[in-house]
This record gives sequence, C-alpha cells and structure tokens, in this order.
Amino acid sequence: MRIGLDAIPLAAAKTGIGHYTDALSTWLARTHPDHEYELMSPFEFSVDRRNGHHSEHPYPPNLNKRFTPVRSIFRKWWLIGLPSLLQLSPVDVFHGTNYCIPLWAPCPTVVTVHDLSLFTQSATHEDANVERGRRRMPIMARRASAVIAPSEWTRKEIIEYLDVREDRIRVIFEAARESMRPVSADEAAPVLEHHSIDFPYILFVGTIEPRKNLLTLIEAYDELLRTSTERPHLVICGGRGWLDSEVFKRARDLHIRDMIHFTGYVDDDDLPALYSSAQAFVYPSLYEGFGLPPLEAMACGTPVITSNASSLPEVVGKAGLTFDPRDAKSLARNLSNVLTDVSLRAHMRISGIEQSQRFSWARAANETQVVYDEVYEAKLRSRTGR
Repeated sequence: MRIGLDAIPLAAAKTGIGHYTDALSTWLARTHPDHEYELMSPFEFSVDRRNGHHSEHPYPPNLNKRFTPVRSIFRKWWLIGLPSLLQLSPVDVFHGTNYCIPLWAPCPTVVTVHDLSLFTQSATHEDANVERGRRRMPIMARRASAVIAPSEWTRKEIIEYLDVREDRIRVIFEAARESMRPVSADEAAPVLEHHSIDFPYILFVGTIEPRKNLLTLIEAYDELLRTSTERPHLVICGGRGWLDSEVFKRARDLHIRDMIHFTGYVDDDDLPALYSSAQAFVYPSLYEGFGLPPLEAMACGTPVITSNASSLPEVVGKAGLTFDPRDAKSLARNLSNVLTDVSLRAHMRISGIEQSQRFSWARAANETQVVYDEVYEAKLRSRTGR
C-alpha cells in the first residue's frame, strides 16, 4: 500500500502538530516496512532523521519526501495542486495530519482533528481563523473516510460540533518522542548555561498565547513568592503567539519580571535537559486536544502539575497533580507542595515515567495503519459491489 501524508506542518518550526506528523510518519514506516509513505507539501520541509538515530532502528527507507512547489496562493494546493498530484502520482490513502484534506481526491482520505478549540475556545483565537475553521472543519470531517481523534475528549467534541457519526471516529493516543528521557545534571548543565537558566526553576513549555493560560501561572507564581520561602525561577519556553503582550505586562505589573525567564522558541534537542532539570513542570492550559508537553515532561522524570481541563486528565492520569485552571491559589498550593516535599517529588518522578510508558508511538502507528487498511478495503468493496 502507498500512503500520502500532509507534510505542511513540517515546513515551519515544529510545535505539537509538526511533532505529531514527524513521529507518526517515522513510526509508520518503521513498523510497516512493506508499505510506502509519502510526505507531501507545497512548501520545502525537513524531516527529523534523528528519529532513526535515537534508536536501534535505522531511518526507514520507505518514508519519502515529496516537495511540490505551487507558485500561487496557498489555498490552491488543496483545491488544485494536491488533487492533481494525487491523480498523477496515485496513493491508496491520503492522510490529512492537520485538519485538512482535499475536497476532491481519487482515493480514500483520513483526517486527524487535533482539537475543537475554534468552536469551544473561540476567544483565544483570531477572528479570521475562527471563521475559516468553523466553515471548513465540518466539511473536511464529513468528507473524510475516517476521522482520527487524539483523545476521548476530542472524540466526543467531534461528534457534538462536527456532526460526525461515532463509528467513523478512531481514538489514537499520541506519545512522547524517543528523545524525551531523563538527563543527568552533568549532561544538562551546558544546556542550562546556554539558555542562562539558574537552578532551581519551574518550567512551562508551549506557545505564549491565551489558551495556554499563562496569566494564571504568573499569578500563581506571584502567590508562591509572597506566601512561601521558596524562590525558584519561572522559565517559560516557547515562541510568541497571538495576544502575548498581556503575559509580559502582567509579569511587570506584579514586579516579578526579573524572576521570570522567557527563552523564546527552544530547539527540540534542548528540551530533555530542560524538562529533567526542572523541579516541576506546570501546564495550566485552558484546553487541549491531547497535550504532549505534560507527557514529555513525565517521560523525563519531572513532576507535572496541570489543569484538570479537557483531555489533560487522560494524559497525566494519577501521576500528576491537577487544578482548576482559573484558580491561581490552587496552583500555588500545588507548587508549594511539590517544591517542599522531597518524597512527593520522588514519587511523582517514578509514577510520571510509568504513566508516560503507557503511551507508545509504535502502537499509535499500528492503530493508524489499521485505519488506512479499513478505508482502503472499504473502497475496494465499493468498486466490486461486495
């Protein structure tokens, strides 16, 4: 079988969907060497060939990169460019890894819907993106042969907001990347020095945008500094996003800006060291379709404190502490408990690693291939009338 995958998420600095596309395509090719996988994009992109170097497996030769430039406006890729490519260079199944599939395709299509925040958290997005997404997502989901959701939470929202039948949705959990493993203090030291990070510190990783709820984190951090003797730095790793200025303003207004270190976007190679060296990882997000950063932090042996919203309890299970994302004082209490209780931190490190190991990219790839097989076989049956 020959499967095409949308590689547009690989054409920019990788965030959640880029990591999903990269890891899934690599593990599909690794675990199913008899199939061919084509990464397709109108933009130049790179694949992380270190995915193969970090394990005993070589980089899979059956994963191919197809860069097909379209010298026109972006939307013509989905309307004209990609349908034409699928006609001229046929695949048996096309997988839209980032919400989108071509409105017309000569083969069955699968689409991954990562979350429904454009519907449920519209105030945290730009109006133009909300309007466009609300118009397109139901069409894409209904036209696809099958829909993949990364959590039970997202599956329920797809049914509610996109009006997709339950039997067409498959829940396939994501996983931490192979490189996310505990790093010793000696190994981590050069990374911390490179980013001018002082120990001890609390860590957040993610784009600075309203949905990540960093205002609550900063208020909780201020509460911690005012009500305890703990003085860890707060390290916020992530690129600047929409409406990020309020985060910096709040830190200044509370007079704690000098205690907060904004690193900007951090290269993936540095994340294991940053996770492993943190006394706690905090993820106060208002809404996530899955939530990779808490899982990756747990894989590195870092105690995780996260909000009890949306899919995040599915990810952390009983291994992390949770709080109401609107309650800064509750978060401050959790932070104080983790920072002052050595035995609690030790327990959370062990249970977090165990929890992260319940998720596997090999299993995700196998379950995704089953979806490809199902939609392909359904297409064959429809042709033969059986």
